[in-house]
This record gives sequence, structure tokens and C-alpha cells, in this order.
Amino acid sequence: MSAAPAVALSGRRRLSAGELDMVLAAHERFVGGRPGGKLAALKFIDFSGMDLSGRDLRDADLSASIFNGAKLIGARLERANLFGCDLRKADLRRANLTRADLRGACLRGADLSQADLSQADFRIGQVAVPHPSKGLASLTHHQRNGDLSEARLVGANLEGSQLEEVVAFATDFTDCSLRGAKLSRANLKDANLEGAIMDWADVAGANLEGARLVDAVLTGVEIRAARTSGANFDGCLRAPDQEALDQADDLLAMAAANQTWCKTGGREGKPACFDGADLRPLDQRLRGMRLSVMSARGAIMVGLDLSGAHLQGANLEAADLRGANLRGADLRGARLAGASLVKADLREAILGPLPLSADRINRGDLHHAKLRYVQAQGADLTSVILDDADVRGCDFSGAVLKGASLRGADLTTAYGIQLGA
Repeated sequence: MSAAPAVALSGRRRLSAGELDMVLAAHERFVGGRPGGKLAALKFIDFSGMDLSGRDLRDADLSASIFNGAKLIGARLERANLFGCDLRKADLRRANLTRADLRGACLRGADLSQADLSQADFRIGQVAVPHPSKGLASLTHHQRNGDLSEARLVGANLEGSQLEEVVAFATDFTDCSLRGAKLSRANLKDANLEGAIMDWADVAGANLEGARLVDAVLTGVEIRAARTSGANFDGCLRAPDQEALDQADDLLAMAAANQTWCKTGGREGKPACFDGADLRPLDQRLRGMRLSVMSARGAIMVGLDLSGAHLQGANLEAADLRGANLRGADLRGARLAGASLVKADLREAILGPLPLSADRINRGDLHHAKLRYVQAQGADLTSVILDDADVRGCDFSGAVLKGASLRGADLTTAYGIQLGA
């Protein structure tokens, strides 16, 4: 006769390690489309302190469970039902919570650094609370706001997430992306939003009193609709001004002339000079263009789509390329010293040396560049100069770093680095 499952004081069941492994193995077979699989239904379970790092919990029903202090580093929780869960002080670094149901969940003090929470739902939820002595036999229900108070979301992705009325007092959102997030009536008092990319976020009725928004990107954000007493907006980037909008056609014509110069071997057109310009009104119109040797020193290029662009030998020193899409771009020999590429996409980009003659090359130069939380998977960084660069949280998985120089670089929390590869 098997023993009855342990019941925690919270009224939740506590599974043995064997039971849990059996359920999770069946679930992983289910989501992998293999025989013998079964979707995990783990409602009202006590996972406190357990290590579920790297486990595949996609689409699992984990509602009303407790994960207090649990480790879920790199866990796959896409579309998981975490309705009403207690995730206080849980370690969710680099976890994937895309479109997860977190209504009424408590994530107070949790570490969600670099987690993917895009399109996650943090709205108010009707939470079931077990009776203190009768447990699950007697439930009461009450509404609870999503709670992210004092949580750490440094470098996290919250694009398109539903954070209406969420409580995020003193929460650290440094360098996170909140593009298109719904933050109406959210309590963000004393939150740290330094460097956050908040394009088109809805902050109507939100409490941003005492919040730190230094260097935040606020394009399309109606900040006057929020309460901002005591908030710090130093260096924040607003929408392009009218002058930048009026120059858009001229800037595009310059880019076209650069492309002609490349295609004709210099016989027609000429290299573009965008130094100090705001290129954001060009949006996706530079994608795949041939812009070799162009200069954009100190230019504002936040969020631009430059995927597949030819940027060999380009001068991008001190340019603001936060959140830019440079996937598959050819940046051989490009100068990016002092540039900001925080949360940029450099997957499969080529930043290696540019041959100039039989015995001369130009190395890609990113010294003093800010590369925090950059996606550099599969990038070619052969012989690139990254001296004194800030590459915290950068993902170099599968990247080629042979001959790269990283003297003085801040490699804290960077991963996937293989210098010999």
C-alpha cells in the first residue's frame, strides 16, 4: 500500500523526487511528440525550494502552486498556466515564459534577469486560497493583482506583455524591453527603468512616482498620462522631432546613393554621411541595403532593422543601436567603438576582419562598446577588438571568437564564450 502524498501547511501537495521526475518525463515526451507522453497537470503543488532548472514545462498546468525559492533557471515555461502561483524569491534567470498565464501570480523578490516574458499576462486574477486548517477541502476566492515588487528583471524581455494594474514597487527593470507593453494603472513607484526600451508602451494612469527612467527609450509613450512626481528622466530618448521626420526622405536618398556607389564600384553615387542624425524615421527601409564605408558616428539608430545590411568598413562609433536588428549583417572591419548595442540582435552577423590588400586588414573594433544582453549566437567575431567592452549577459553561443581581444571586458553573466572557437 503506497503512502499518501505529503501535504504542506499551505494545503498544497509535496511530490517526492521520484513522482516529480515521472510526471515531468511524461510531459517532456508529450511536448516532444514522443509516445507515452502526457500533459502535466500539477495544480496546488508545493515546489518550494525545488530545482527545476532547464526542465521543459511548456503548456503545463501549474496553477495555484507554490514555487517559493525554487530554481527555474533556463526553464521552458512557454504558455504555462501559472495562474495564482506563489513564485516569491524564485530564480527564473533566462527562463522562457512567453505567453505564460501569470494572472494574480506573486513574483515578489524573484530573479527574472534575462527572462523572456513577451506577451505574458500579469493581470488581476481570481485566486483560490486553501483554508488554514482544512486545506484544499475548503477554498475561498479573492482577487489579486500580479505582484513584481522588488523583483529583478534586468535585461528581460517584456514586449507586448499585459501588466495592467501590476504592483511593481521598487522593481529593477534595468535594460529590459517593454515595447508595446500594457502598463495602464500599474504601480511602478520607485522602480528602476534605467535604459529600458519602452516604445509604444501604454502607461495611462500608471504610478511612476520616484521611478528612475534615466536613458530610457520613450518613443510613442504618452508619459503625461502617468503620475511622474519625483521621477528621473535624465537622458531619456523621446520620439523623433519634426526636423528628423522632415529629413527622412533626404536620408533615404543618401542611403540609395551609397548603395549605387557599392554596386558600381565607386563610379556613381557616394558613401553616405549620417553623423549625428536621427535615423529612426527610416525604420525598416535600410534592411539589406549596401551601405559599405558609410559613416553614422553618434547617430540615433535605436530599433532600426539593419538585418542583412552590408556595412563593411562602416563608421558607427558612439552610435546608439539599442535594440537594433543586425541579424546576418556584414560588419567586417566596422568601427563600433563606444557604440551602444544593448539588446541588439547580432545573430549570424559577421564582424571579423576586412581584407584591404594582400597584407592589410581592418579588424572589427568594438572597444568600449556597450553590448549588454546582445544576442550574438552564431556570429563571426574573428579577431574582433572587444577591449573594455561591457558584454554582461551577452549570449555568444556558437559564436566564433578566434583571435578576439577581450582585455578589460566585463564578462559578468556573459555565456557561451569559447575563445578558441
